[in-house]
Amino acid sequence: MAMQPFRFVRPRTLAEAKTLRAENDEASFLSGGHTLLPTIKQGLARPPILIDVTCIHGMSGISASESAVTICAATRHADVAASEIVQAKIPVLAGLAGSIGDRHVRNRGTIGGSLANNDPAADYPAAALGLGAMIVTDRREINADDYFTGLFETALEPDEIVTRIVFPIPDVAAYAKFRHPASRYSIAGVFIARTDGAVRVAVTGAGGQGVFRAQAFEQALTNDFRAEALDGLSIDPDTLLEDLIATKEYRAHLIHVMSRSAMGHPGTVQTYK
Repeated sequence: MAMQPFRFVRPRTLAEAKTLRAENDEASFLSGGHTLLPTIKQGLARPPILIDVTCIHGMSGISASESAVTICAATRHADVAASEIVQAKIPVLAGLAGSIGDRHVRNRGTIGGSLANNDPAADYPAAALGLGAMIVTDRREINADDYFTGLFETALEPDEIVTRIVFPIPDVAAYAKFRHPASRYSIAGVFIARTDGAVRVAVTGAGGQGVFRAQAFEQALTNDFRAEALDGLSIDPDTLLEDLIATKEYRAHLIHVMSRSAMGHPGTVQTYK
C-alpha cells in the first residue's frame, strides 16, 4: 500500500507548532516516530501534516534540582542513558533508557513520544508511574497517576504537547523486565521505588489496561522493604493481558518474579528473555 502524501513541517517554537495544529485539526505531532510512521505506512493513519517537535527550542535537555530530575520531552533515549545527571541522581532511569529497544531505537526515540503514545509494553510509563512523575504540557501539569488512562490512551487532549517530565529523586529504585527476544518489548516489567518512605510499584507489559500500580505489593513493601515481603502475593490474572506471547497466568507469575528480582538488585535494571 502506497503512503498517502503529507506535508512535513519542523517548527522552531512551541507557539508555531500550536498554530500549525490549530490550522488543521487532523495534523499529527511527530517526535521519535517509531509508532506513528509505521502506522502511516500501513495506511492506518493519514495525517495531512506532520509537525516535528524535536527542533523546538527548549524541548530537549536534562536538568536537576535537589529533589527532582527534569527531562525535556524531545530528549532521546540514548541521551537519557548517557546523561551524567540521570546516572548520578536516578541511575535506574538511565539504565532503563539504555535497555529500550536497540541502538537505532534509542538514537531516534524520545521520552515524550513514548509517554504520549503510552504503549502498554513500553518502559518509560513504568518509570513515570513508579516514580510518581509529573508530566508537564504546553498548558498544565498532570500527575502520573492521572495521566495514564488505558491502552495507548492518556489524559492528553488531541492538540496538547508534552514539554517535559519531572521525576522525583527516590531514596532507592530498581527495574526488572522479562522481554520478548525479538521485539524487546516487556512481557512483564516491574519498577519499584521508595521516596521519602513511600513505596510505589508500577507494572508494564502485562496490564489489560496498560501500565498500573500493584497496590498490594506497595503495602507489603511499605511495611517491610525486603524481597521476602512479597512472598505469597500475586496479581489477579483476570486483570492482565493475554496474547500469543504469554497467558494471563504466566504474566501474573512473571510480575512476582520480576518484583523479587528488582528488590534483589536496588539501583539497577535487570533484563531477562
